[in-house]
Amino acid sequence: MGGGRLPVARGKQVVQALRRAGFVVERIVGSHHVLVFLGDNARTVTVPVHAGRDLKPGTLRSIIRQAGFTTEEFNELL
Repeated sequence: MGGGRLPVARGKQVVQALRRAGFVVERIVGSHHVLVFLGDNARTVTVPVHAGRDLKPGTLRSIIRQAGFTTEEFNELL
């Protein structure tokens, strides 16, 4: 993964960024949004959306990796 700086983001912001990149919300289970990439259902990402709370760095790093982005690419989507 790229050496860019990891952003501080909330779950809702991450869901919006992934939607801009071509992901769609497939389902919501509790407070977790499950997104899949159009045309490639193998690219599935689960994002916890807790109101008012930033995602932990390890969680965000895992989401970025699962989505197939570098940190720089993800920062541009935010």
